[in-house]
Amino acid sequence: MMSFVLLAQTGNEQVGWLSRKLLGVTLTSAEWVLWVLVVLSVFSIGLMLERAVYFATHRLPDSEALAVRLARGELEAVRAAVGERKGMEAAVLREALASVEQGPDTVEQVIASTVARERPQYERYLSFLGTLGNNAPFIGLFGTVLGIIKAFHDLGNMGAKGAAIQQTVMAGISEALVATAVGLAVAIPAVVAFNVFNRQLKTLTSRTNALGHALVGSLKARNAARPGASTEAR
Repeated sequence: MMSFVLLAQTGNEQVGWLSRKLLGVTLTSAEWVLWVLVVLSVFSIGLMLERAVYFATHRLPDSEALAVRLARGELEAVRAAVGERKGMEAAVLREALASVEQGPDTVEQVIASTVARERPQYERYLSFLGTLGNNAPFIGLFGTVLGIIKAFHDLGNMGAKGAAIQQTVMAGISEALVATAVGLAVAIPAVVAFNVFNRQLKTLTSRTNALGHALVGSLKARNAARPGASTEAR
């Protein structure tokens, strides 16, 4: 911090050209940093709500019961239960059941391709939340540094003494620290939401794979139980 004080107290003729240019840029108000953080906070809240609604409306609430039905070979009942529901689980079951006649190996490939196609729909905007959670504190810290530089520069130009110096410095630093606090307030919810949605996606993917395994296992068991299956195997 002393370097900023010395830089502010020296005359412009004693400061290098590059230092004068950089000082002129950094002496701008840090309020614009707060506005950037506010805009990012509004975006993050909107994305959190959108993702929460998407995850809630694109899932099967009774996937465990459907897995039991698949294991029992009740394919028509599962097809009717899925209907036109949205989500990774429903899409996997619909396309896998439509490929049942082509054999278990084909069904496995259909399940894998459907999961790979549907997963990015759930991952949408999560990278923004993760990036914001990691970098918002640094944006706030940048605003704090700008505020502290400006506070010491104003102090050097005032020529204040005694209690006036303490009042000027403390007021400037306290105002500058607001940017750090706002940056943390923006980052913490974004990090929490990012982790929650990633956890939900992992759970959803596991449930989808469980449904796929149940269907493939049922098809293999049905093929093995067909008359003449052992003869063909020989």
